[in-house]
Amino acid sequence: MSKNNLSNFLQNKSSTSDKWQETITQVAYRFNKQYENKPFEIPAEVEEMPIYQEWKSGILADKIASPFWEIAQPQKNQRCLDIGCGVSFLIYPWRDWQAYFYGQEISNIARDTLNSRGSQLNSKLYKGVEIGAAHQLKYEAEQFDLVIATGFSCYFPLEYWQSVLLEVKRVLKPGGHFVFDILNSEQPLAEDWAVLETYLGAEVFLETVNEWEKNIKAAGCKIVKRQQGELFELFKVRF
Repeated sequence: MSKNNLSNFLQNKSSTSDKWQETITQVAYRFNKQYENKPFEIPAEVEEMPIYQEWKSGILADKIASPFWEIAQPQKNQRCLDIGCGVSFLIYPWRDWQAYFYGQEISNIARDTLNSRGSQLNSKLYKGVEIGAAHQLKYEAEQFDLVIATGFSCYFPLEYWQSVLLEVKRVLKPGGHFVFDILNSEQPLAEDWAVLETYLGAEVFLETVNEWEKNIKAAGCKIVKRQQGELFELFKVRF
């Protein structure tokens, strides 16, 4: 699907076309290319960077993964929403937790892949993936015990994340938790990773952890737990 067609597709699936649409389309296009194994045009000087070699070999995937269950493992019969889930239901051990899993994703390729295979993995626990952006969740108020959002906050400015936090607050049950990760701009690999992602098609916003903490506090969130990785830092919060 071309970028223009993808933009029209996402707009048709969205309740409103807003100022974030261009960025959302760009990020979706970048990941669709990856999921379809289409080639990226990378300058020679970027290909020579160690981080590119790690990305190409698959080593980087482990460095950028955020194992949310280490600070917020879903419990049996809980209802969980994974925002920006990508193809994660094919990777992490969600079936072991006996919780009900829903997803929302901007990549139509990821959505279609999961919906064609998820129910085969566990038709009782897998509740399907909707297409849509993080600031416009397709779910009812107070529906979830746990909401997860990893791997995409860095592609959007802090202003956008304020809208996401409001939506997450709406769909969380009282006392529920939100687990998400942020790119720690002070980590040694952060700038190189931002350069790589730019050439893969998605701009990265290098915000400080301090700015993120201010943003979280401004949304009325309390940080319950956090965990630092090589590039990303996990936060577990409640409203």
